[in-house]
Amino acid sequence: MAELTLTGKDPLSLQADALVVAVASTDDGPQVLDVELPAALLASLTSSAKVLGLSGAADEVVRVPSLGAVGAPVLVLTGVGKASTDDAEALRRAAGAALRSLAGAQHVVVALPAATPEQAAAVAEGALLGAYTFTTYQTSGEKTSTAKIDLASTSARSKSTKEAVERAVVVADAVNATRDLVNAAPNDLFPAAFADAAKAAAKGTGAKVTVLDEKALEAGGYGGLINVGKGSARGPRLVKVAYSPARPAARVAIVGKGITFDSGGISIKPAAGMEEMKSDMAGAAAVLHTVLAAARLGGPVAVTGWLCLAENMPSGTAQRPSDVITIRGGKTVEVLNTDAEGRLVLADGLVAATEEKPDVVLDIATLTGAQIVALGNRVSAVMGSDDVREEVLAGARAAGESFWPMPLPEDLRPGLDSKVADLANIGGRPGGMLSAGLFLKEFVGDTPWAHLDIAGPAFNASSAHGYTPVGGTGHGVRTLLAVVEGRA
Repeated sequence: MAELTLTGKDPLSLQADALVVAVASTDDGPQVLDVELPAALLASLTSSAKVLGLSGAADEVVRVPSLGAVGAPVLVLTGVGKASTDDAEALRRAAGAALRSLAGAQHVVVALPAATPEQAAAVAEGALLGAYTFTTYQTSGEKTSTAKIDLASTSARSKSTKEAVERAVVVADAVNATRDLVNAAPNDLFPAAFADAAKAAAKGTGAKVTVLDEKALEAGGYGGLINVGKGSARGPRLVKVAYSPARPAARVAIVGKGITFDSGGISIKPAAGMEEMKSDMAGAAAVLHTVLAAARLGGPVAVTGWLCLAENMPSGTAQRPSDVITIRGGKTVEVLNTDAEGRLVLADGLVAATEEKPDVVLDIATLTGAQIVALGNRVSAVMGSDDVREEVLAGARAAGESFWPMPLPEDLRPGLDSKVADLANIGGRPGGMLSAGLFLKEFVGDTPWAHLDIAGPAFNASSAHGYTPVGGTGHGVRTLLAVVEGRA
């Protein structure tokens, strides 16, 4: 990840590859914010705005040569739209869009509105997220990404600004590390490899990692993980990642779906788009790096993450439609569709999490295609206990992520009844996202709970926007961390 430094120096005088400034869209035309560009340069930009395509719209980035008017040879004008400079998400997006356009620049000065701790944190976070690149598998071409970012702020010496930016760096690192896992090829990131990656990532954070392999899962009655993973030559894992401060103010458990590749199993998916199913472990990746970020920040809330890892493959040993399996805790499930496997591994994880009696349990998963049908590719769903659902929505608003509240209608629950087991793993086609939530509800008992379905936003298969790249997005990490910190 790029190195970010706070500076109180005049950003116009700093020597770098590029200087980034914010432009707002106003009724009087585009307006440069918070920096006083040299009069001749500003006049040139104003008179040429239409030709340059400069309006200040959100996600707009225009690059022009500075011709020596400032320290950097390139001036980057990034739009914030009509938003107020107090709009943290507008600042994140503007910084991210600018840095995303500067992949070849080694040193960038960012001079967006950053006078307050909240503004500085938003700009820092957006810049670091926008500077993200994934080049692990590229053997040709330049592997360049921004190495150094100077964030100009008039409050750079303020303790509160420094602390806010330090937190933003930790958050951005967690999101980018989540993206790396989601973007990894499934032949590299199978369940055992994911468990090893979790152990490596946790070193030095103070978080403890425990891994249950196939034998331990069998002995513990984790029928969801065992049966989903039966079709693969690479067995399932349950990884527990725990951050435990002394005398915690609260205890939060987070369960993540970690299907390292989802072929659908015997109920195999269509070939078109199946390559994106390497991202079906995005929930587990988000859980891992949320817990590690909480540990790095050293807050007073204990956080335990449960990574439910399996590869869902068709083979002679795979589970079949009509199999009956036993989830940890004893409930039986008739498997009507092997492509509804995420809820099976999550059920095991939810039972294990609630056995430790946390104050609240959250689960996060790329769970249903119905979520995408209902809310599109940029908005996630949240359902569960009313108070916890509202807590997640508040955290999402603070973090700048898009979640929408969804119900759990009792009239859909009979659709999960089975003639031969306690439950069936699918209900009727209408309300498929909600039926999945109702299924998970069966495994949390009386524990306050919320389910986050991030199927659309977790993986961006179209074009980059704001601070969001193509591929893994790291969606959910910032919301989960906000919920954890809110429990303090």
